[in-house]
Amino acid sequence: MSPALNVVGRSVPRSDGIGHVTGRTQFATDHSFPGMLHLKIVRSPVHHARIRRIDLSEAERVPGFVCALTHADVPHNVYTILGLIGVEPEEEFVLAEDRARYKGEPIAAIVAESEEAALDAVARVKLDLEELPAVFDVEEALKPGAPIVTHWGNNTFMYEGHPCRRVRFGDVEEAFARADHIVEGVYNTKPIEQAPIETTGCIAVPEANGRYTVYTNTQAVYFSLDNTSIILQIPGNRLHFVGGTVGGGFGGKVDVIVEPLATLAAMKTNRPVKYAYSRSEEMQVSSTRSAWRIYVKDGVMRDGRIIARKVTSYADSGAYSRQTPYALTKHAANASGPYAIPNVSIDAYCVYTNRVPSSAMRGFGITMASFALEVQMDKIAEVAGLDPWSIRFINAYRDGDIKPHRKVVEDATLIETMQAAAALVGQDLPAEFRAMTSARRSEGGA
Repeated sequence: MSPALNVVGRSVPRSDGIGHVTGRTQFATDHSFPGMLHLKIVRSPVHHARIRRIDLSEAERVPGFVCALTHADVPHNVYTILGLIGVEPEEEFVLAEDRARYKGEPIAAIVAESEEAALDAVARVKLDLEELPAVFDVEEALKPGAPIVTHWGNNTFMYEGHPCRRVRFGDVEEAFARADHIVEGVYNTKPIEQAPIETTGCIAVPEANGRYTVYTNTQAVYFSLDNTSIILQIPGNRLHFVGGTVGGGFGGKVDVIVEPLATLAAMKTNRPVKYAYSRSEEMQVSSTRSAWRIYVKDGVMRDGRIIARKVTSYADSGAYSRQTPYALTKHAANASGPYAIPNVSIDAYCVYTNRVPSSAMRGFGITMASFALEVQMDKIAEVAGLDPWSIRFINAYRDGDIKPHRKVVEDATLIETMQAAAALVGQDLPAEFRAMTSARRSEGGA
């Protein structure tokens, strides 16, 4: 006998809820330490520029100024956030070296006795920049003669020697030739900022034993610790990251942006250092969900069966890739949707532009595919003269079907979910759809 459910279907209080609503919860930057310094960033005022010179002379005269950091101070200044799982090449600069590649890119860090002094010093830094042409559209970035964003010479992330993540299944062109209908669509999404209530931030504290304790609101404590270790070229056992409470993240706080610089400043000064985004920084320079452009072409038979699907997708990673190569892999695996389509071709491009780098946000890579494909399914239904429910039941995948990336479908529930949704909204389904299941086709799933 199965035990009684004690969570499903019940209202269960959050274990941290009382602390949040009474103000007793302590977030990362609520900590305070004697002698704590404040770090603020000198950012690029333009989208693309060659850095000729950084003049810190006036900033150094600000009362409370302690020190400044440039790329020369960062032990391993070029890195890749996903390097821990083998994603290469290293391509993002902790502090910009020869070029600024997006508006707001960190060029130098100012450390001062107070936040006000740090901001005053930042305002007094003089940048000698040679503004360069910039590119903001994913397809424009791939054209010959487009401004090159990366330091290796092309504007795409490379997958096994290809400029895109590719999936090939069956013969798409042959299927298009015999299809009764060709249905095409192009779908665009915009960048979305996660906008957490608590801005990105941390405090790095030198300890008496030579270690550094970092109080951070990262969503991935060990991921951030390991990347900080690589950037600063110090053993991971010299770092103690304290996380846990995150005042909103939604994916946006997986990037390792504040911890390396705060820790480096603590190493240089031997004092605690706080580095937290202002609200304007959170909205303007923290990573967003990437913008996408998705082209879908389907070959459809008169009875509504989709026999071919071709998807070409462009994800705008911004000036650096961050989590986008991973998003493209997820996207390519899901770009045919939860449907049994025998012929599929997918090309998914991670494109560099002079926009703010994009990263994780709630199902990134898959959410965009689902939006595009479900709108496309409605178009197919209209062309085939079927209702939107029918087109989905006709093409729904079931256990035992093979996905285009060669994974066997297991535990499929699409059909049952659609049946439950139809009942919930009062949609009267034909008997054949009410009787359908996700069981293997040889086991009565048809």
